Amino acid sequence: MGQQQPISTSFDLPDGRTVTLETGKLATQADGSVLVRMGKTMLLAMVVSSKEAREGQSFFPLSVDYQEKFAAAGRIPGNFFRREAKLSDYEVLICRLVDRAIRPLFPENYMNDTQIIINLISGEEEVLPDAFAALAASAALSVSDIPFQGPISEVRVAKIKDEYKVNPGRSELEQAELDVIVAASLENVVMVEGEAKECSEQDLVEAIKVGHEAIKTQCQAQMDLAQQVGEKALKKREVEPVEENEEVQALVGQARQKIAEVARGAHDKHTRKEAFKAIAEELEEKLLEEKGEEYAEENGHFVGYYFDKLKKEVIRAMVLNDKVRLDGRKFDEVRSIWCEVDYLPSAHGSAVFTRGETQAIASLTLGTKLDEMMIDNALGQYFEKFILHYNFPGYSVGEVKPMRGPGRREVGHANLAGRSLRQVLPDDMPYTIRIVSDILESNGSSSMATVCAGALALMDAGIQIKSPVSGIAMGLIAEGDRTAILSDILGDEDALGDMDFKLTGTENGITGGQMEIKVDGMPYELLAEALEQARQGRLHILEKMKEAIPEPREDLKPHAPRIVELIIDKSFIGAVIGPGGKVIQEIQEETDTTINIEEVGDKGVVNVASSNGESIERALEWIKRITFVPQVGDVFDAVVKTVMPYGVFVEFMGKSGLLHVSEISHSRIEKVEDVFSEGDEVKVKLIGVDKKTGKLRLSRKALIPRPQRNGKGEGRGDRRND
Repeated sequence: MGQQQPISTSFDLPDGRTVTLETGKLATQADGSVLVRMGKTMLLAMVVSSKEAREGQSFFPLSVDYQEKFAAAGRIPGNFFRREAKLSDYEVLICRLVDRAIRPLFPENYMNDTQIIINLISGEEEVLPDAFAALAASAALSVSDIPFQGPISEVRVAKIKDEYKVNPGRSELEQAELDVIVAASLENVVMVEGEAKECSEQDLVEAIKVGHEAIKTQCQAQMDLAQQVGEKALKKREVEPVEENEEVQALVGQARQKIAEVARGAHDKHTRKEAFKAIAEELEEKLLEEKGEEYAEENGHFVGYYFDKLKKEVIRAMVLNDKVRLDGRKFDEVRSIWCEVDYLPSAHGSAVFTRGETQAIASLTLGTKLDEMMIDNALGQYFEKFILHYNFPGYSVGEVKPMRGPGRREVGHANLAGRSLRQVLPDDMPYTIRIVSDILESNGSSSMATVCAGALALMDAGIQIKSPVSGIAMGLIAEGDRTAILSDILGDEDALGDMDFKLTGTENGITGGQMEIKVDGMPYELLAEALEQARQGRLHILEKMKEAIPEPREDLKPHAPRIVELIIDKSFIGAVIGPGGKVIQEIQEETDTTINIEEVGDKGVVNVASSNGESIERALEWIKRITFVPQVGDVFDAVVKTVMPYGVFVEFMGKSGLLHVSEISHSRIEKVEDVFSEGDEVKVKLIGVDKKTGKLRLSRKALIPRPQRNGKGEGRGDRRND
């Protein structure tokens, strides 16, 4: 069988670069596969979906895996096995970007196991592949027979020097004031995620508009590719209609009033949960009584299905019609807040942040360059000096949950909080900083509590951040012309809303955000209104945080490591390190410090760290002695080390030089040993440096007034005290 002729189409990015979509050549046994190519960058996406759903499947089992092959950049993995292993946090974040954009676009009743695999198989340093992963996944779904209600795509939009750029290069992005990933279909924006250097709400809205315009072209290209593929892509699999049971639906409908009473009760999370559970159990018992055991066993699952739908309908109507929220708050009201800093006495910084029934405790640890985290990705290796970890244990929601390490949700929440705080870190930060946020209670918005607790911990630690950062989670319920924008949403409000977004920032602007829009055709005016309400909530939270600590402490905690930076000539780096590291190891051992040296441009940067200031000073003095460069004319206190017939060798500031017999005194010296002994202290002046050998020429007599006899001439009998 010969090679199949591939099918392809292409489109241009706003800056003229061409992107090609190709199918029919690679991975043809998958239900759908597409190669996305731009220059040397190539992503291959494959999608496979089971023909039938597993029995009893109650949720859509979709998995998205993005992996960068190290061979794509001509590299061998640096791990022990020298092969691609578990996905890195960076790859997990891209999986989440794709998953969250495409998951809502499958039919409600489609429960077939579905897997999307996206591989970077060729890459180049300047092209950021994360902005093309969703395009590849959506295109593969579009050319398959899987029932996908797309296409969609994602682009990166960055504001660089007051200009919005789509999918800028890696080096360009370093200058960006705003960096967001926008996901959208032809008609609607579905997701936004990114960070900014305190940008305005208007800047964010404009970036979304620019991104959506670029995405429309990419969606059209996918539709053109599907047309070329033909029937396989155009005739999607039939999806079984949602099974209905009018009898059970009518039975559940009788609970409308009871659901409304609980919803209006302004209960706490667990009371409300138990009350709803009791209503559902009562309905199940009623079904058993009225219809018998056999009927109830076959149709009992409909109770939960209709109950959840009715509960969502009742609560949404209550919010829109009666302007009442589940916990009794006004739409723009933030839950009660209390904060405390310096809670953990042994940590270098700590804070507890509690908002309603959500609580985070943040601990901060300061480290040296040796503590930096190495990031080893296919397209490069680098070190990260700011680390934020987020933990969400089961007890935070009153559940039993195995402790098996961070999942994709934990990685995603940590990324959002970390990138939000990174924007306000000092530019000249010498420390490695690790913040750990443990969620102790949760009823919505735990990632935003992490941002607030993290900012408080930074200030408690004495890190001179540019401005405090807070975060707030917002929601939207919309039906027709009626809308309700909700500040600081509960977990239940998140589940029943049409949009939820998390926004972080300072008094001056936005530093991070994550937005998911579930309603079609949301006008930008409504988005702008929601962003403004979020800004007001953010400022309110910042005021509450200031009550705990108004600004960063002036100094680090007494037990925190101190790091002092010393700049030396790069020619001395080897001397400070010594052969095989002998010198630097000796300095560290003798002074109880940690020392790091690196070459930066034409200089050497030395960082000396210790929790003891005296130890740092001793290490600095030692290094200064090694790197000291004496200047002609300088005067030094020296010590005699060796006495020779022609003079004495002396040491000062880590240097040695010869004090020649002719430079000891103005009078003639017969025997040097009559003037000096080993260990004697002597003041000398540097009078020259041999250009060829670098040897230092020293003089003692240059510091001694010339003796006068009858107005002229030299004295005699010179001794060491003359």
